[in-house]
Amino acid sequence: MNDLKITIIQADLIWENAKANLEAFTTTIHSIEATDLIILPETFSTGFSMNSAALAEPMGSLTMSWMADMAKQSNAVIAGSLILKEDGNIYNRFIWMRPDGTFEKYDKRHLFTMGNEHNHYTKGQENLIVELKGWNICPQICYDLRFPVWSRNNSKNSYDLLIYVANWPQVRIAAWEKLLYARAIENQCYVAAVNRIGIDGEGVNCIGNSMLIDPKGEPLWKAANQEEETKTTQLSLKDLNDFRKKFPVLEDADEFELK
Repeated sequence: MNDLKITIIQADLIWENAKANLEAFTTTIHSIEATDLIILPETFSTGFSMNSAALAEPMGSLTMSWMADMAKQSNAVIAGSLILKEDGNIYNRFIWMRPDGTFEKYDKRHLFTMGNEHNHYTKGQENLIVELKGWNICPQICYDLRFPVWSRNNSKNSYDLLIYVANWPQVRIAAWEKLLYARAIENQCYVAAVNRIGIDGEGVNCIGNSMLIDPKGEPLWKAANQEEETKTTQLSLKDLNDFRKKFPVLEDADEFELK
């Protein structure tokens, strides 16, 4: 079975400045040794801004072209969310960009109403599971973390790695940690959580706490608070499957359908 090398980039984001953010991420990505997957934070090119009408890019424009270039140069999938517009709608959209330039997309399902996100973005309707080196991977975005039904692993649509990209504030960082551990345990999967650091243009402070958690709920790595950090870790699919066979919790899970 193939192991999977994933790289998490915890970074400060320059408010509403795609050019500066992409330049900074380019330098970081060029410093990474061989990896299979590079994960960036939520809205990595702009920060979590409600100025979506001005910041939204058409599909295939500047930031997506940059992702394609970085994926090709690093021979790795580049993944993260950005502000994109399509068919008259604006999305907080996760892009899974492969080295060959093909991509998948996931639109944030749970918009943060307390931050007015629902008035500036269109809600996503479908979950996404992508494949990489024999791994099934489910990407989610920030506030999605609070809604376990949306990420529930099951026999019909199973995955091995759950990704959360975020601009999660310091004031609620205790919930961030506890919910991430819960998602790993209840879904018997690895969880890779990538948060930003720094104070954004609205005065919201994010301290990071990016994490990598194993299927037993044990931390494999945790980033330092308020520090930019890049970490590459190798994950074992064999270890995951052995644990699931030894302790088959998912076989007893309730069946349900989302409406």
